[in-house]
Amino acid sequence: MSSDGPTANGSGDVPTVLVRDGQGRHLLCFLEQLIPLDGNDYALLTPVDTPVCLVRIAEDEDSEDEVIEELDAAESILSVAEVVLQEHDLTLVRSAVTLTVSGDLDEPEELEEDIEDDEDSEDTDLYEMLIQFRANEQEYGLFIPLDPFFVVARLQDGEGVLVEGEEFERIQPRIEAELDERELADD
Repeated sequence: MSSDGPTANGSGDVPTVLVRDGQGRHLLCFLEQLIPLDGNDYALLTPVDTPVCLVRIAEDEDSEDEVIEELDAAESILSVAEVVLQEHDLTLVRSAVTLTVSGDLDEPEELEEDIEDDEDSEDTDLYEMLIQFRANEQEYGLFIPLDPFFVVARLQDGEGVLVEGEEFERIQPRIEAELDERELADD
């Protein structure tokens, strides 16, 4: 990648940006919006590969499915998921920000799966189960979020640096305000 900023992908349609997180992991993303703030260029991005989340599936109706947030402790489970995905010519990637799956996926059908801890939550996310598998005598699944998955990065030396923590808290409202302004200007 050149140091001039985002590059066009192979088809030349949408620029892509390689995003790096604090642990040195990378995620290739499409550039959706470029927002200059405080002398920095911030980018609103979407992953090139399909984002997924690992879910422990409840064994009975009284329990809730649980999203596994701490992936470092789930390496043996992810290894099983990799084998199952390979049977479908898919690859699990431990990317920056999120797990992703690369390969030729069918278009997701809209399914509603409640994998929130709070049953009364009105913020039920929409997911599609990609695969279900058994590991360590427990059922797990990889789920695809049906809502767009956005990443915010600061462009620096030709790549994106993931915006996290205090910096994200500080700029998120300003980015949202800028995007709202642009949407109003387009109407």
